[in-house]
Amino acid sequence: MIFRQFFDASSSTYTYLLASGPGREALIIDPVKERTADYLAVINALGLKLVRAIDTHTHADHITGLGDLRDATGCVTIMGEFTKAQCVSQHVKEGETLDVDGLRLKALYTPGHTDESFSFVLGAERPRAVFTGDVLLIRGTGRTDFQNGDPRKSWDSIVNKLFRLPDETTVYPAHDYKGWTASSIGEEKRHNPRLAGKTEAEFIEIMNNLKLPNPKLMDVAVPANLACGKV
Repeated sequence: MIFRQFFDASSSTYTYLLASGPGREALIIDPVKERTADYLAVINALGLKLVRAIDTHTHADHITGLGDLRDATGCVTIMGEFTKAQCVSQHVKEGETLDVDGLRLKALYTPGHTDESFSFVLGAERPRAVFTGDVLLIRGTGRTDFQNGDPRKSWDSIVNKLFRLPDETTVYPAHDYKGWTASSIGEEKRHNPRLAGKTEAEFIEIMNNLKLPNPKLMDVAVPANLACGKV
């Protein structure tokens, strides 16, 4: 399998490119508009055909590359069924499986960071990895104070859906701010300071008192991303 993890330093965003092998069909998760040329360079170098481009949710800290990638490759753009971004080509539902040349991704509805967030499990029958967007981060969790976020829903998404995956399942988030590239479900159960040993009430109290400033690009990024990255 081909797996590439890209990092956008300005927004601390991870983007993931997957294909079953060189010269095969590929998919990309959470692309950043300004990095589109980098993705296309790797796609072309490996002889891949990009057929799916996925956003886990409507990002508030960067502009998505979905629209530019669709223009460049003709790929199908995908988000969860509750997104307000009607520009995407396909809306997936809870439990739906995407099959790209033998790579199977199962969609999980995981609201909390936003009300339309989805995660995607690689290997529906035998989970190998999960792309969690912003709902579950490495030793952290996505904020819940805008875009109809809800700490109670975040807890439910993480504890009752993501944490039911096998402990060895690799966690690939959409962001990291400390240089960590991956984790696992078991690690986050044991070591995530917002979750390990905490009750639901304690988690909600933590999330309601983060007092974080809004992302710098929020007023630009959200409307642009509802238009698939067209500013």
